[in-house]
Amino acid sequence: MIWSDVSGNERITQRIAATIKRGRLPHGCIIEGASCVDKTLIAKRFAKALLCGDRPGIGCDACAVCQKINRDAHEDVLCAEGDENSVKDEEIEALQEKLKRKPFAGERNIAIIKNADGMTRRAQNRLLKTLEEPIPGTVLLLLSENVENLEKTILSRCAVYRFAPFRVPTHEDWMEEAEALAQMLLDGAPFYQAKIKMTALADDKENACKLLDAMETVYGNALRKKDGSPEAGAPMRLKQAILAIEEARRDLRRGGPMGYTLKNLLLAMEG
Repeated sequence: MIWSDVSGNERITQRIAATIKRGRLPHGCIIEGASCVDKTLIAKRFAKALLCGDRPGIGCDACAVCQKINRDAHEDVLCAEGDENSVKDEEIEALQEKLKRKPFAGERNIAIIKNADGMTRRAQNRLLKTLEEPIPGTVLLLLSENVENLEKTILSRCAVYRFAPFRVPTHEDWMEEAEALAQMLLDGAPFYQAKIKMTALADDKENACKLLDAMETVYGNALRKKDGSPEAGAPMRLKQAILAIEEARRDLRRGGPMGYTLKNLLLAMEG
């Protein structure tokens, strides 16, 4: 699930996914969190869950839609963020004009308003009109550090999702996980155990690529017998594993199905 890197907020993310699947998501959603919370990352996860056709309510992170959102290039995901001081009336007006257009690629327009609690009073009053008379299919995501700065009339028309601080996994974290998985495979762990662990770690395309990068480093170190690597097996087996990892990475980048690709990787590494 693409929400995995928003750890510690499982109840909220599960509620969001369930609400989207039921088609009960309100037109206005406030994503609240402290300054250390990456609310833009959360908004992108939200957009994928809304627009992805392969895994509605969750997002696959591998399809063209999800990849466009990753690159900030999706035609139906609009953004307003204002300047360093506030989001002004003119920017909200421009956003509203864009929202009047039919979606280019699907059935929804999504508007992300960064620093929403910094909107001027006029901007908030203008936005209220969109919340009171929403355009069908439009979803507004308001990113805020303090909802108390928003007008009560806006709060009453939005669902508020409060996110606790979360830690984004570092390269060192991925190396530790890759070493543990490599050790399982080198020790001859049953296929189903290795599959469960790999699936839990590589739960979206981005995380799958990070895991594969870390695994290739681990196996490369083992082949060169560097300190800290898992116990090295026969050099040919390690080389075979590295080639299988590289092939899996290429398949993912070409848009191959993630589950099928990872299953084939494990089978190739077992052989």
